[in-house]
Amino acid sequence: MTTTVTSDFATATTAEIDAAFATARRIQPDWAATPLRERARVLTRFARLVLDHETELLDLIQDETGKVRRDAFEEFTDVVLWTSHVASRGPGMLAPKRRRGAIPLLTKTTELPRPKGVIGVITPWNYPFTLPVTDSVPALLAGNAVVLKPDSLTPRIALRVLELLEEAGLPEGLLQIVLGPGAEVGGTVIARADFVMFTGSTATGRVIAKQCAERLIGFSAELGGKNPLLVLSDAELSKAIPGAVSASFSNAGQLCVSIERIYVHANHWEAFVAGFVDRVEQLRLGAGRDWELDVGRLISAKQLDVVRRQVADAVGKGARVLTGGEVRTDLGELFYAPTVLTGVEEGMTLHREETFGPVVSLYRVDSDEEAIRLANDSDYGLNASVWSRARGQWAAAQLESGTVNVNEGYAPAWGSYGAPMGGMKQSGLGRRHGAEGILKYTDSQTVTEQRLVPIAGPEGFGHERWARIMSAGTRLLRKIN
Repeated sequence: MTTTVTSDFATATTAEIDAAFATARRIQPDWAATPLRERARVLTRFARLVLDHETELLDLIQDETGKVRRDAFEEFTDVVLWTSHVASRGPGMLAPKRRRGAIPLLTKTTELPRPKGVIGVITPWNYPFTLPVTDSVPALLAGNAVVLKPDSLTPRIALRVLELLEEAGLPEGLLQIVLGPGAEVGGTVIARADFVMFTGSTATGRVIAKQCAERLIGFSAELGGKNPLLVLSDAELSKAIPGAVSASFSNAGQLCVSIERIYVHANHWEAFVAGFVDRVEQLRLGAGRDWELDVGRLISAKQLDVVRRQVADAVGKGARVLTGGEVRTDLGELFYAPTVLTGVEEGMTLHREETFGPVVSLYRVDSDEEAIRLANDSDYGLNASVWSRARGQWAAAQLESGTVNVNEGYAPAWGSYGAPMGGMKQSGLGRRHGAEGILKYTDSQTVTEQRLVPIAGPEGFGHERWARIMSAGTRLLRKIN
């Protein structure tokens, strides 16, 4: 079931969601029986179709989100590369695996990844092309059906994804899209799914985790972040400054892995602050198809209000705005100037809560160890960035973060598709990417076949005699396990 693409989208009713799941469940077994390579070929064709529709898709992403062209292109390339990775590497991960049996030569043991059934995928508005594809594609390759609920602010790109997947050969009805606010539709999806993948706030993640726990179904989530960037004592400022600007203001800061806190070693403080503020003030804000624009608008008046309130709260309690801190009404009502603050302290909302906007706070530290300690002083642990000539790996090993990028902001860890991506602490459960990002949509089934001699011993052999043989065998197996 999909809602017709018009200027307004109807909220899916409970009956329509029931119908979506019923159709998905009816089609899923035949899809699961389809050879893996054939499923992978559908994804390969989808990636090619995405490439063929580049301009159309970039326009659609920009129209729905207000992000600039370069940020839309980041989504576009990610979808192509991740889908291609899944199509290429996924079949090997999902193939049956031989495991050592209970008794070598006599026990044949095979591990089979079995699809879970119908996966519920709930995605946010900030990356409406990347996230539905990132979560749906591996679930589909693993033999599942998917019921996708995209955010109400960005439904059109998800509907276009469905059209291109079906054009690539995905069986009609295997991917269902249900539209509507999360509070009205999300719970209904969760109540019917066999596994849930969610991206959104930590508060909502807790609610969904409880719902999944009550049903004893699996749950994976990427949740909030208050991501730190560390400029260590041996950092190269000519690289750290532009890198920090990009990491903080890409997609107008509306990015789960973007930077909101920057800790700068005292040796670099004055030079970094001056260079960083100067670079931020050179950012080009605007709307339209111009590739040279750096920062677009915020997604909604609600999100703008969050940003304004956090900055006002900080300033009212003594923080200082070095640049920005205002709505750019000359560009439109949802444009907020890239903002840099100092003096943000405990008790200010901005200090610990996720902002999800073009706002970053700078903190001076006296040592690299202090930077690490303060970076870890957070309920979140999604992404971190370290700038250093030689101490990046040392720092990364001490940071409580699911991903750490050395001498970059966030893109290398996200784009390393063979490695898992996800959060520690209150930033999420489970992982995207890597083997886990595919296998989480399966249940492992172990199949054993006993040959020649049963585990209990040959008929009429005698229990004591068999026990002596097994005792000797146990000693041998202990050494080779």
